[in-house]
Amino acid sequence: MPPGSRVFIGSGAAVPFALVDSFLQASSALHDVELTHIHTLGEMPWLAKKYDDHLRTNTFFLTHNIHKAVAAGRADYTPCTLADVPSLFGGHLLPVDVALIQVSPPDEHGYVSLGVSVDVVRAAVKAARTVVAQINPSMPRQTGAASISAKKIHYFIEHDQSLPEIIWETPRDAQIKAAQYAALLIEDGSTIQAGLGNTPQAVLAALKNHRHLGIYSGIFTDPMMELIECGAVDNSRKQFQKGKVVCSTVLGSQKLYEFIHNNPDIEMQPSDWVGDVRRIARNTMMTAIHGAYEVDLTGQVVRDSRGHRFYGGMGSTQDFIRGAGHSKNGRPIIVLTSQSDDGKSSRIVSGFKPGSGVNTGRGDVHYVVTEYGIARLKGRSIRQRVLNLVEIAHPNHRERLLRDAHRWGWIPKFYNITPTEVSENATGVEARTITLSGKRFTFRPLHPSDTRALQSFFYSHTKETVNMRYGYLKDRLTDEAAYKLTSVNQSVDVAFALFTEMGQRQEICAVGRFYRDPTSDSAEVAFIVGENFRRLGIARFLLAELTAVALRRGIKTFWASVLKKNKPMAALFTSYGATKESHFGEDSDEFTLNTQQLADRLAQPPHD
Repeated sequence: MPPGSRVFIGSGAAVPFALVDSFLQASSALHDVELTHIHTLGEMPWLAKKYDDHLRTNTFFLTHNIHKAVAAGRADYTPCTLADVPSLFGGHLLPVDVALIQVSPPDEHGYVSLGVSVDVVRAAVKAARTVVAQINPSMPRQTGAASISAKKIHYFIEHDQSLPEIIWETPRDAQIKAAQYAALLIEDGSTIQAGLGNTPQAVLAALKNHRHLGIYSGIFTDPMMELIECGAVDNSRKQFQKGKVVCSTVLGSQKLYEFIHNNPDIEMQPSDWVGDVRRIARNTMMTAIHGAYEVDLTGQVVRDSRGHRFYGGMGSTQDFIRGAGHSKNGRPIIVLTSQSDDGKSSRIVSGFKPGSGVNTGRGDVHYVVTEYGIARLKGRSIRQRVLNLVEIAHPNHRERLLRDAHRWGWIPKFYNITPTEVSENATGVEARTITLSGKRFTFRPLHPSDTRALQSFFYSHTKETVNMRYGYLKDRLTDEAAYKLTSVNQSVDVAFALFTEMGQRQEICAVGRFYRDPTSDSAEVAFIVGENFRRLGIARFLLAELTAVALRRGIKTFWASVLKKNKPMAALFTSYGATKESHFGEDSDEFTLNTQQLADRLAQPPHD
């Protein structure tokens, strides 16, 4: 091999280790040879210091085995999306002299299969002057783009080896909660893609009750296989490559490798084909799920570095986030836990460490999800983004993040209330979808970032509704007043809302709240339901949710002041056993309800 040659090593679970061992044994005769590859599973023996005088590695993706070598200056990292790597090999930027690959035995027609890794391997085979293959009987066979003629192989060895596996870690509680929130954004019939990382993969596990999902993804993993096995994925509603799982790489267990073997429902394509933004966008309801190291308060995402140290890589995040963003009803989702594993630092930050690189710009991010909820960023101002991202940050860091936002002038000074949670929620997840009278709603607490939505809700009311709710004809709800109504200390008082989904925008259709009396075990309760959403059982639902929280907090009595002319609300309270107290000359009555008796009545089926 001439000095200065470039050698490509096969990807993922298809590293030809027997071939690599033979290559390394002869490396003492080599000079200034560059080894290049993307993500690989297993050990990297070529990184041993004894080869430094002969070999140098240039990777497009940093696994845990190589990032220390890059940090020490012993190996190189080339930031590049996986979809762009084939053009580097095929053009004149990074020409490949030798490709070391792993393939299946040839079939009766003389074709071998690239098996679990088509990704950039096919491009390397096409570009390389010399192709050397390890023929492995354990390599599963795939057809289509995974097949290449054995005539393209110049030299080969036969060696049977088990493919290395990824066993996904059991997700932590924070990852499970973040996954449950992310699952709320994914509708039946969506086409899904998920990046590497335990948190994105945990989202897949939260989709087992979904139906008619499709898969169009750079990697195909065990959690995706499990979605097929449980019936959540059938690819029946895909508008592009209908009926097929489309992927580029398979990473996982031996069971997964056996699952794809000669499976006609799996279609493997190269990285530049799968990662083409235009193809990604052809999938309607395309949902891209990716992790991150940090997200700043304006929505920028860092995922391949921590300060000046590089980790991971660009992978396919940028292409799938943009492709999903251009898809009809698509949803690009960034999901992460709210703080570092040791709890010392927030992963929602006001500014990045020096040296950190932004992988996904603030204009491309639609949703950011943590175990504390969902931040909806598309079409939202910096002020709205800041409020929403502070809400999903860990409670230990929210006050500091608000201070930083004030310092940068991102939010008004009166936005100074630290968001809180309804801590008694049994599941820890404070949002869910419900169906009432055939209509679907999202139910969750009000947040400070709902300030504008609450104003819109207020201005949608008729004069009669405003008068009934406030007792007088209130003609304005200022930004500051709306902020105070949404910035409830949910650990003391409670404000719940039902939302309808208008595309990617949520609109408030009802609000229910109680204010606890600090001197007693009672609370004032109040509701307001939009005119277009009445007689659907919404008031009953909100009353039941408020009652459940009240009982857990030891609140024994609800009371409400109701205008005498507000007969529907009076009838609601009366139907649940409220006692009424009237005072001569006053225009309102006071209703009192025992919360335990109320809970018992609400547990009974509603009457028509």
